[in-house]
Amino acid sequence: MTSTPSPVIAASALTLSLGSGEARVEILRGIDLVVGAGETLALLGPSGSGKSSLLAILSGLERASGGSLSVAGADFTVLDEDGLAAARRGRIGIVLQAFHLLPTMTALENVATPLELAGMPGAMARAEAELSAVGLGHRLNHYPAQLSGGEQQRVAIARALAPKPTILFADEPTGNLDHATGEAVADLLFARAAEAGATFILVSHDEALAARCGRIVRLADGRIASDSAA
Repeated sequence: MTSTPSPVIAASALTLSLGSGEARVEILRGIDLVVGAGETLALLGPSGSGKSSLLAILSGLERASGGSLSVAGADFTVLDEDGLAAARRGRIGIVLQAFHLLPTMTALENVATPLELAGMPGAMARAEAELSAVGLGHRLNHYPAQLSGGEQQRVAIARALAPKPTILFADEPTGNLDHATGEAVADLLFARAAEAGATFILVSHDEALAARCGRIVRLADGRIASDSAA
């Protein structure tokens, strides 16, 4: 008898609303979602369906308006912004469509500095190893402006995975890249997540990219429309 992976994310009746009164907008309308350790899951849906908002809540970048949420053993429901930031540290890695690299720091510094701020030992050595793993061992001392878009996203992937997170989130990670570069970055992202043993949650509008995940959750109008194996 096979055992079910223990849930690393458990969300119940999650809601998100912005504004108040007549200007109130319901973004998420009661999301129930359980994700097991080591799963690869794609969140699909049209623009405005709530997929990026759901990722922001699951990753601790945004607080839900209602419902309950446990992520990697932490109760996100009761945490304030500082608490969420502390809970993300070491548990969660995030790769976004925009690379968000600091322009005045080298590739090595962009990866090592968050580790140093988190008090993790051997930050420089860990950052160098992670950059080498994404094929940038020869670009350690280059600044973002000296790197191509694909290389910048590789730095962002290295930064997300260097703390050895339990969960890796990616929101349209190939959206700013041409097709060939996007394919290479996607290959790298899936490979590095698997090597790290991380649960991987991907937001995408790309059906082919989503099909590489083991599970696809489709959103529509702030609700889960379907949840099935890819």
